[in-house]
Amino acid sequence: MGTSLTPDFWRLFAVLLVVFAAATVVVSAGLDALVVRMLRHRPPATRPNRTTDQPERPLAHY
Repeated sequence: MGTSLTPDFWRLFAVLLVVFAAATVVVSAGLDALVVRMLRHRPPATRPNRTTDQPERPLAHY
């Protein structure tokens, strides 16, 4: 038994498609803003260089 897709179905489908597309954009923008805020408040990562990798004097344990 086949059923035809009525104009009401397509109308509801279009409304739901627009609603969920808009919700996706809003949620995505909110998450992006949250990530940017977290990255700005994080202390900057220090890059080790050759002078800080080695201690100033060797630690000798006798």
